[in-house]
This record gives sequence, C-alpha cells and structure tokens, in this order.
Amino acid sequence: MEKLDIRNKADIDTALPLISIIGRPNAGKSTLFNRLIGKRRAITDPTPGVTRDPIPERWLLGNNPVTLVDSGGVKLDKEGIDFAVTDKSLSLLEQSDAIVFLMDCTEVTAEDLMLVERLRPYTDKVVLTVNKVDDPKREDLVWNFFSYGYQRVVGISAAHGTGIEELEDSLLGMLDLERTEDIPEEPETIKMAILGKPNTGKSTLMNLLTGRDISIVSPIAGTTRDVMRGTFIYKGTEYTVLDTAGIRRKSKVEEDVEYYSVNRAIKTIDDADVVLLMVDIMEGITEQDKKIADLIVRRGKGVIIVLNKTDLLKGIPNEIEAIKDRVRFLFPVLSFAPLMPISALKGLDIGKLLDMVWSVWKQLTKRIDTSALNTALKEWTKDNEPPRGAAGHYKVLYGTQVSASPVRFLFFVNRVHDFPDSYISYLKNMIRRDFGFSYIPVEISLRERRRNPSLNEKGPTKTEAEIQSVMKSSSGAKKGAKGTSRKPGGKARMGKARERAEAIVRNTKQKRKAGRK
Repeated sequence: MEKLDIRNKADIDTALPLISIIGRPNAGKSTLFNRLIGKRRAITDPTPGVTRDPIPERWLLGNNPVTLVDSGGVKLDKEGIDFAVTDKSLSLLEQSDAIVFLMDCTEVTAEDLMLVERLRPYTDKVVLTVNKVDDPKREDLVWNFFSYGYQRVVGISAAHGTGIEELEDSLLGMLDLERTEDIPEEPETIKMAILGKPNTGKSTLMNLLTGRDISIVSPIAGTTRDVMRGTFIYKGTEYTVLDTAGIRRKSKVEEDVEYYSVNRAIKTIDDADVVLLMVDIMEGITEQDKKIADLIVRRGKGVIIVLNKTDLLKGIPNEIEAIKDRVRFLFPVLSFAPLMPISALKGLDIGKLLDMVWSVWKQLTKRIDTSALNTALKEWTKDNEPPRGAAGHYKVLYGTQVSASPVRFLFFVNRVHDFPDSYISYLKNMIRRDFGFSYIPVEISLRERRRNPSLNEKGPTKTEAEIQSVMKSSSGAKKGAKGTSRKPGGKARMGKARERAEAIVRNTKQKRKAGRK
C-alpha cells in the first residue's frame, strides 16, 4: 500500500463537541437528526433498521458549531449485518461529549432496557429524550421515564418539533455553551462524491481515505443506504468525501428504503464539486454507468472515471491501456473525463487519484476574463468561420463566462435559430484547449443580439432602403403574388437576392465616390 500524505483522517471533527443520538430501531432517531440539522440528511422510513452507518453532520447548537451523529438502531436479536450496525453505534458512547438517548413514550422494549443499563457509566453526559409526545394526552407518560434514574429527562416530538428547544437548552448546559447571535463561517473544503453501481468498492475507498471504518463494508448489495460523509487533509487541502448507496436499475430496486437511498445518492451530485464514478475494472462500463454519467454532465460537475480493482488484473502487457481505450469508445459523453485505475483494497495509485481531484477542482473554479475570451474568439472565428445558413452566414459576435463550478459561457450571435451544433462543439473544444478546461464539462448558451428598438423607430437607413429597392425591382414579383420566402427553397433565394442587391448598392456608391473625384 502506498504511503499517502493524509492528515486528520477522521469521520468526525474532533475539534468540535460530539453529540450522538442513540436508541433502538424505530425510536425516531433519524427524524430527530433531520429536525435538528434542518434538512433531510438521514433516510426516515417505518422499516426498522434503515440507518446502518453513523451519519455525522456539522450542526449549529445555539449558533455554536458541534458535530451531531445519527447512529444505527441497537438490536438485541442480531443477525447478519446487525452485528456491525450495533457495534458501530455503541462505539460512539466513549468518544461522545453528550448522548441523546432516545426512547418511545408509547412502549418500552427489551432493547430499551438493555440500553438503559449499557448507558449507566455515561450518566453524566446522557439526556434521556422521550420521543413521540405528539399530543397533550401523552405528556403525562414522560414522568414514567424518570424512574430509570437519569437526571435529565426531556419529552419531545421529533415529527412535530415540540420540546426541541428544551432539548437544546439541556445540551448547551451539559457542554457549557451559551446561545449566540454570531453565525460562524463554513470551512472551505473540496467536496467529492463516490458514485457507482453496488459492490464497485465505494465504501472501501471511503474508509481508506478517511482512515476509519465510516462505511460498513459487506458483499451484500445495498449495504450503504444513507450518504456517508468524512473529512481528511491531503497536501494542505481539506476534502469532504461522500459515500453513496450503489445505484441499481429501477427494475432491481425492490425496497422502498433502497428507492430513497438511490434518489439520495443522485441528489448528492448537486452537493459535490467532483464526482468519482466507480467502475469495476473486471466488469467494465455498463448502461447504468452511462446513465449516471449523463446526470453528472447535465449538472456541470467535475467527474473522474475510477477503474477500481486493478489488483485483480492478470498482468498482461498493455492490459490497462486496452481497457481505457474500450471505456473511451463506449463512453463518448465523458470523453473529457480523466481515467484513473486504482485498487482501493490494496491502496494502489490513490495519491494520483487525489492529485487529479485537485486538478479537476481547480479547473471548475477558474474564471476567464471577458477581454481575453473575446480576443481568442476573434482568432477562432478567423481560423474557422461559422457556416452559412439559409438566411446568410451565422456570426458569433462576443462572449463571456457567466459562472464557475459549473463552468458556463454565454455567446451572443446574430441568429440563434438552427445555429449549428457542430460549431458549438468547436467553441467548446477551443475553450478547453486555450483556457485549460481539459478535464471538465463546459456548457455554452447562445443569445441573439437584439438591436436597439429606438433605431428601428427611425425606419430603415438610406443604405437599407436602397437594398430593398434593388431587391424589389429585380424580383419582378407581381402585386398580390405569393411571397417568395414561402416557396420551397425560398429563403435561400431571398438570401442570394439580398447579397446581389448589397453588391449592386456597394458598387453604385463606389462609382459615386469615383465620380466626385
């Protein structure tokens, strides 16, 4: 395994107070988590055991930054993946500065009682939070929970938001914090999302980068459900990495929970700067990979095709190059995207991958001065003029960059209708070549330059009147006849007639000037 210059490899910001939400399945932990952070980060569903991996999120508690963690449900009767989920949840107890122990006011189970005893050593940092107090009739039920011996007991409704302020006050007091009016700034970080089909090695790469077992690794497809988040520093730059659920075809998605997981993974594209599209190098590109790639390109995000599991290759000469060529052939929509072969399991070429992430991010955030763009545009149109249409030549008048990350340019043209796609592609290629956008998608929009309405109010210029007169006299059209422009090929004939008329008027003016001399 290569030695990486990675520091602060942790899934949780240890510089901030850590608050964990602990409880049995279906107690409402994810609903409370989403309520506190103010967004739907964790998936909520009536199915027990939806949350599997701990989900950390930066939370402003009274405008004090803390790390809030939603944990998987702790079970007594464990089978399969339940062992890993329970162990991960209980491992949070020792490192937490405050623990929100969530119970359901309507029932107390054997799992609840097990946690009551399991949390005894941590009594000083526990808030026993009684959830689902959804109407006044249930408020009296909260008193029953004081019998468990915890000094802090709060009744709430995570679904409706009642009792949340009292819970926050309890946490502020435990952490010796006070509410403040000053909102701290968000730290700058490069956000990269890991997307791809199930079992391509996404969670393995996530755990390697962060140095901890953030995501549960299992051969069972669909193990990861929520979007997992971790941070690390590489060569002085902070990165936030998002591990997502494997995206399968709709026909393969059977559970409602997996449906939400897949949708959450797709929405993660919007949160990321650079997307790592993980592909099993032994399986190659699939139709599902192409659909994911199309989503990434449409959102203008940076993307790197990561060919994982190179450790499984047979060592045939030029084997990787042949695979790259095949991917390029089958993946034309990502012709600009870098191809990075790695082995997440063995830690091979991870440094090269992170260097490429940084390069792609730099291109995404680059801005081009308008004057430099238009100087280059003159050269591009001189070397390769826009083609001619039915109504004459298309012209690109000037352009400007309207945004970075995603990188978008706006060009003003004389006519938008039927503007050739081939010339738009030419402009994209020139932008990539001359301004260093070789690794990212570039979007170009066209806008037709409108003349100042005040000029039209004065009527046509003298030159325009002469051109119209020549065209009218040379057409020989009878009064009341069908317009030439409506006939088949009429627009082309009108265009040629106008060019002849312009030449006649131009030659007439030159003769007038020569006669004056």
